[in-house]
Amino acid sequence: METYQVKDGFHDHMSLQDFIAHLPEHTYTEILFAVLFGLGFLFGVMGNGLVIFIASFRMTKTMVSIWYLNLAVADFIFTSFLSIEVAYAALNFHWPFGRTLCKIHSAVSFLNLFASVFLLTVISVDRCISVAWPVWAKNHRSPRLAFWVAVAVWLAALALSAPYIIFRDIRSFPLQGDITLCYNNYIPMGNFTSEEVTTLWKHRHQAMVLTSFVTGFLVPFAIILTCYGVMAAKLMRNHLVHSGRPYKIMVAVVTAFFLCWFPYHLSTLLAMSAKGVTPAIQVLLDVALPLAYLNSCLNPVLYAFMGWGCKDTLWRSMVLAFQRALGEAEAQATLPSKSQNSNRSEAELPQL
Repeated sequence: METYQVKDGFHDHMSLQDFIAHLPEHTYTEILFAVLFGLGFLFGVMGNGLVIFIASFRMTKTMVSIWYLNLAVADFIFTSFLSIEVAYAALNFHWPFGRTLCKIHSAVSFLNLFASVFLLTVISVDRCISVAWPVWAKNHRSPRLAFWVAVAVWLAALALSAPYIIFRDIRSFPLQGDITLCYNNYIPMGNFTSEEVTTLWKHRHQAMVLTSFVTGFLVPFAIILTCYGVMAAKLMRNHLVHSGRPYKIMVAVVTAFFLCWFPYHLSTLLAMSAKGVTPAIQVLLDVALPLAYLNSCLNPVLYAFMGWGCKDTLWRSMVLAFQRALGEAEAQATLPSKSQNSNRSEAELPQL
């Protein structure tokens, strides 16, 4: 049986027939989603656009600023496509944009997921190396290396997003008000009354869900937690205090990503195990999807509030806040105290 998830642009959990039958029941929810997606589009595009501008033109190029620049680019691309999500939700999930945009829209959603979590993993590994092996880090870390690592991250994210370009499809239903749906069609030319084809569809669907969870959440967060465990052990063993702003920003961004994406991955796994969307899973999906979309709007807010300076003009304060948040802090593992750590970080900020 073909499936299509009611509200989730990432995966499919409800049959096309069930979705069509229950369209009137979702009217108020779709209006709420349209409003939330609209706000996400406005704040995400403006916030990430500002981060891109400042990191590109107002900051000295360092490894960390390059990491966060690429993270902002991924979020900017994704939030730009939320305008389509607004229209899609407002039209009660009627897709009038054609097959090509259906494929691109889904691929961009997963491109953002994979690129974001891979970049967070790279940043964590980079921080871990700087703390555990400061001499090696000082001799080998460079903006050029960061550039090529970022290229590798984007290529990996594109490769993992490619199946959604292949499988995403549209279908029209003239008897249900001429509605057109954008959904994952895992067997484009198959006879869906055949048990063999139905089994193949199920296996492909499970492979997509598990690949997304393992490569886009489980493995990256295992690496991130390992990195922070190594850093904590190193710092405690050397009796160092290591709580400068760059590390607070990194912990905040990783925590936000976990809180925003864990409910989504949990709901997809539960739906796959339950072989469909139960009322309880649907409630979880209703909460998980806005949370996942919120993550792309949240990072600029974290940068601003955790690096905010109140002594200057509004514009200068915003620029300085992002500079402080994204600023590099080299060789911090060798610093003996929190105060020295903080002073070193501030001294390295580029001047406006």
